[in-house]
Amino acid sequence: MALMTGEQYIESLRKLNLEVYMFGERIENPVDHPILRPSVNSVKATYDLAGMSEYEDLMTTASHLTGKKINRFTTIHQSAEDLVKKVKMQRLLGQKTASCFQRCVGMDAFNAEYSTTYEVDQAHGTNYHEKFKKFMEYVQENDLTVDGAMTDPKGDRALSPSQQADPDLYLRVVERREDGVIVRGAKVHQTGICNSHEVLVMPTIALRPEDKDYAISFSVPTDSKGLFMVIGRQSCDTRKAEEGADIDVGNKVYGGVEALTIFDNVFVPNERIFLDGETEFAGMLVERFAGFHRQSYGGCKVGVGDVLIGATALAAEYNGAAKASHVKDKIIEMTHLNETLYACGIACSAEGHKTKSGSYQIDLLLANVCKQNVTRFPYEIARLAEDIAGGLMVTMPSEKDLRDEKVGPYIRKYLVGNAKISVENRMRVLRLIENITLGTAAVGYRTESMHGAGSPQAQRIMIARQSNLEHKKSLAKAIARVNEAENEALQAKEAILK
Repeated sequence: MALMTGEQYIESLRKLNLEVYMFGERIENPVDHPILRPSVNSVKATYDLAGMSEYEDLMTTASHLTGKKINRFTTIHQSAEDLVKKVKMQRLLGQKTASCFQRCVGMDAFNAEYSTTYEVDQAHGTNYHEKFKKFMEYVQENDLTVDGAMTDPKGDRALSPSQQADPDLYLRVVERREDGVIVRGAKVHQTGICNSHEVLVMPTIALRPEDKDYAISFSVPTDSKGLFMVIGRQSCDTRKAEEGADIDVGNKVYGGVEALTIFDNVFVPNERIFLDGETEFAGMLVERFAGFHRQSYGGCKVGVGDVLIGATALAAEYNGAAKASHVKDKIIEMTHLNETLYACGIACSAEGHKTKSGSYQIDLLLANVCKQNVTRFPYEIARLAEDIAGGLMVTMPSEKDLRDEKVGPYIRKYLVGNAKISVENRMRVLRLIENITLGTAAVGYRTESMHGAGSPQAQRIMIARQSNLEHKKSLAKAIARVNEAENEALQAKEAILK
């Protein structure tokens, strides 16, 4: 197959026997549930665009494993150009969906696993890399959506996995068999897992030798026995389920989804295990995945930002304020911030380098700078959007009131702005801004920008680690003509006096 169409993707989901819960009950048909369907449509867009000739260069590439044409979301990066195209593809999809399209986390997990398994095998004589390559051929041939699962519940952050009062607070191996292992635990914040065919599990932190049972990485189908999902709530989520919901949703077609995913004694066959007990490589896998995912935010958040900036400019026009100098300046600032994020995403990609496995990895320092900016800039862009949109964004009546025979005419009379623009269109744009800044899409655009791919301090730790401060000090010493001999003499004298 190699490339699925959007409709084929939808039908492939229907064949899965997923165990999904929401609002205290099992959802028998997640694909068509009104609250979940927008998230399905967002993933579907990754298939639809791959079939369009105008996007072929960004959305597809050739597999280095088989030579076949594949969706770029299933590729292993082979050059810095591949890394750049990834970011451009993500911006495009953000522009088309104004939401999270969910396949990034799997793509980033693929690339972290590919290079890490190679180095584990070199150190331990294992065969993880060959097993992972076979898994990737399966993913590429069937154009699968795969959820990358890293974040454990973690319990008491002051304690290591093996020190927790409940050992299941980090996913672990609870039984080893001749044909595989049994795992138990959970993964939180799982973006798009109910729209995925497979889940690729990784450790969430660097591990010590005593945490060996937690150093496990594997993939299983999302409808595996013992695996189930509890859908997370989003602000304004039930608006999607309202009869005839349209304007009030803000983004009627597309959306994102997250879930708490439980692994209750799930069997993993040997051929799907890609790390098992090699604790010293858990940190490498986490670091590489985080780097790739921090790069991703320089594309996807920028695409959503493009939509928000456009909606804000429309709101100013519809309010009759587009020519005000302060409004123009605020939109310039929004654009400046958004393009700065994109520049960081492109920079860490262009500076990518080859790993021992032959695949390409982003520049980790620049990827962390990118994500550090993402923890801040979308919040300011959202603030400026709310500033320009005005209070009506959160106080205007519902669409049902607009359609009401009694009060509808009054709403059309008193909510008029620019006389050339219909009240309905004004409401549509304001609801879109509300959706991205405060509603269901704010999960992806705001809070995920803060905590996704690691919270802000995680990037600062990596920036400190990657910044090569000693080299910078040596540069300053050379320019200032610092005499190290004088320093050494003073230090020697001080040592004698002590």
